[in-house]
Amino acid sequence: MLVLASSSPRRIRLLEEWGYRFHCISPQVSEELAAGLSPEAGVRLLAERKAAAGTELWRQNRGAENDVVIGADTMVVLDGQALGKPATVREAEEMLEKLSGVSHQVLTGFTLRRLNGDSESAVVATMVRFRKLSNSELEEYAASGEPMDKAGAYAIQGEARKFVESFEGSLTNVIGLPMEYLSERLRAWGI
Repeated sequence: MLVLASSSPRRIRLLEEWGYRFHCISPQVSEELAAGLSPEAGVRLLAERKAAAGTELWRQNRGAENDVVIGADTMVVLDGQALGKPATVREAEEMLEKLSGVSHQVLTGFTLRRLNGDSESAVVATMVRFRKLSNSELEEYAASGEPMDKAGAYAIQGEARKFVESFEGSLTNVIGLPMEYLSERLRAWGI
């Protein structure tokens, strides 16, 4: 049995689109990270925390020892700094302004974990380049509400796709799960 330790509609949709049958659980996990931790180490640590909490929650729900729990986290990184989820429309505008006309990295960390303790983690990176955005585009998109629960204040599968000049790597990684790599690892885990 496959278990997603997330209530992210984007991750749920990706797994469904790739033909997986799975259960969803929503463990509560702190997303606080120690100062000085690199974005790559941070996204890996958050994925590991989510998988560990998900595994414990699934165990309480009488999950089987061979069930596989997925924990994942995605970060948008610009010049070595992670851009979180904006708290306000103004903050979303500021993040989008920083991304305008430049390339940035999207990192997704994921952890596969069994109730018996087996675990594997990886971080997948995709480079994304935005075209130069006008002030009105920034303001309109930020005001739409779409950026508010998204790392880096944008959803590449939504209206922000119009901002993307190019990307190198996995598109699904930018959405929230690197499905090409994840599906390969799930096969290795017997899923």
